[in-house]
Amino acid sequence: MADWLEEGQNAPDFTLAADDGGEVTLSGLQGSPVVLFFYPKDDTPG
Repeated sequence: MADWLEEGQNAPDFTLAADDGGEVTLSGLQGSPVVLFFYPKDDTPG
């Protein structure tokens, strides 16, 4: 099972594919406002 985050806990650093073919890391966004949205699974109300 995956590790769970508690409310108020910092998210771990991660890397995702960007629209331009590059990569975006959470640590690379440091100093900018960032909103992360977590949902339980696809096709559920959120």
